[in-house]
Amino acid sequence: MADDLRKRAVWGTSLVLVAVTALLGGAPGAAAATPLAAPPVPVLVWGPCDGADAEGPGDGFECATARVPLDYREPTGRTLPLSVTRRLAPDRAHRTGVLVLHPGGPGNSGVDFARDSYAALPVSLREAFDVVGYDMRGVRRSGQVECWNDTEYSAAVDAARGVPGPGALGTAVRQGLDFAGACGERSADLVPFIGTGSNARDLDLLREALGEQTLSFYGRSFGSYVGTVYAAQFPRRVRAMVLDGAYDPRRYADVPYSYDAGQFVALDAAVGRFLDWCARNAAACGFGEGRPRQAFEELKRSLDADPVITASGRPATGYTLAYRLMFNINSGQEIWPYLGEALRAAQAHRGSFLLSPPSPASFDFLNVNTAVECADRAYPSDRRLLGAAVGAHVAAAPLLGPPIGLGPPAYDHNHAPACAQWPAGRPSRYEGSYRAAGSAPILVLGTTGDPDTPYRDAVALAATLERGRLLTFAAEGHTAYNRSACVSALTTAYLAALALPARGTVCADEAPPESPGLRTADIAVDETRDVIPALRSAAR
Repeated sequence: MADDLRKRAVWGTSLVLVAVTALLGGAPGAAAATPLAAPPVPVLVWGPCDGADAEGPGDGFECATARVPLDYREPTGRTLPLSVTRRLAPDRAHRTGVLVLHPGGPGNSGVDFARDSYAALPVSLREAFDVVGYDMRGVRRSGQVECWNDTEYSAAVDAARGVPGPGALGTAVRQGLDFAGACGERSADLVPFIGTGSNARDLDLLREALGEQTLSFYGRSFGSYVGTVYAAQFPRRVRAMVLDGAYDPRRYADVPYSYDAGQFVALDAAVGRFLDWCARNAAACGFGEGRPRQAFEELKRSLDADPVITASGRPATGYTLAYRLMFNINSGQEIWPYLGEALRAAQAHRGSFLLSPPSPASFDFLNVNTAVECADRAYPSDRRLLGAAVGAHVAAAPLLGPPIGLGPPAYDHNHAPACAQWPAGRPSRYEGSYRAAGSAPILVLGTTGDPDTPYRDAVALAATLERGRLLTFAAEGHTAYNRSACVSALTTAYLAALALPARGTVCADEAPPESPGLRTADIAVDETRDVIPALRSAAR
C-alpha cells in the first residue's frame, strides 16, 4: 500500500488537482436533521470568572454556564455546558446591544479571546456594547476534546522531520487513522456533535439567554465560518456581522481537498515572499547571506540531523521550525526582521521562538482543531485519492508543504489523513445554503497576502452572501482588523452605526518591516491563544 501511495504522490500536481476537484464536486454528508421541539433557553447565572487566563485584563468581566443540547436532534435530551463571559456596556440606558467576539482555530478559547481583546477595542465599541465571548463545544471549559494524549502527540511531533524521507506519506496516512480512532475511543460521546451547525445553534440560544432580538458579531479566521453558518441559519437575527480572514464556505465544507490545496499554496507563497525580502534586504533580515531559500532548506536538514534539545528536554527539528513559521508568518511584514533574527539564531542552535516544540497546551488546541474540521468537512474515504491529493499538496508547496503535509495530524492544512478516515458520524455538520437570504448587510474582510485563509476565499464569501460587502486590506499576514488604521476605522463605523464602506474599498496602510527592538515575547505567535491586536499604528 505504501509503495502505491508513494507512486501516486509524484503525479503531476495540476493533473491530480483537476482529478480531485472533479471527483469532489458534490461530496454528500449526513442528512440534515430537524428538531422535534425547541430546545430550552439556557438560564445564565452570572458570577466571578474562575479559570480565565490570569494575564488577561479581566476587570469587569463576569462568567456563567449555558446548558445547550448535546444533540440538536434531541433538543430536550442530554445537555452540554458552555462557558460564557461578558463585560457590560457602562451606560445601560444608551447601549446598542451585544457584540459577540469569536476567535480563530477551531480550538481557541472564546472566553479568553473576549477578555484578552477587550482593551484593543475602540472606546466607541466598548461603550456601545456588552462584549461577550464563549468557549464553543469541545473547547477548554466547554468540554475539551481529547484524541491523542500528550505522550502520543509528543512522540509524533518529536519524530516528524522538516525534510521527510521515503515512506512519509504512508506514515502520515497511518497516523491519521490512529488519530481518528483515538477520537472515536476517547471522545466518542462528543465528537459527532462538535460541528459548526450545532455551534451556530448554540450561539442563537445564547442570544435568547441574553435577552437580545439580534446580535452583532465579529469572527476572525475559523470564527468567520461560525458567523457564516449562523447568518445562514438565523439571517434575521443578525444586526451587524464582520467576518475577518474569511472562508469560502462551500469549498471548505464540500470540496475539502481543493480548499486544502489553496491553503498550502497561500502559506508557501507568504513564506516565499518573506524569503525574497530577505534576499533583497540581507542586512535587515540577517538570514541567508543573500541566498535565504537555499539557507532555509539547509537549516531544515541541519536541524533534522542535529536537533536542538530544548529546556523541556524535547528536540527541536526541521519540523519544529516549519510548524512555528506556519503560525508566525501570519503576523505580516512588520515582523519579518524578527523572523530573520529567529532563523539566524536557529542556525546557531541558540534560543529562538521558531524552535519551540508544540506543548501540552498546543496538543489541546490541535486535538480540537482537527476534530472540529473532521466533523464539518466531507472528505471522500478513498485512500488512493487521499494519497494522491496529499502528494499533490506537498509538491505544490515545497517550502513548508513536506513537513506540514506529511507530518502528524495538526493544523488546518494537513487534516486530510485523519478526516478521510473519520469513524464518527457528522450530525452536527451544516449542509444548507450559505446565502443568508434576508440578513442585514455583512462585512467581509480579506487580506491579499493572507497565508492562512487565502484572499480569494473572502472574495468568494462576499459574493456568496446575499448582502455581503468586501473590504480589502492590501497586505501580508492573517486577518485585517486592528492591523490597519483604515480597516479598523471602517469596520468600527459599521459595527457602531451600520455604515458600510464603499464597494471596492482597498486599505493599503500595512506597517512596514521594523528593525528589531521589541522583545520576541511581544511578537511571537502562540497558536493556543488568539487576540485582537492593539492598533500599533495609532500609538506611534
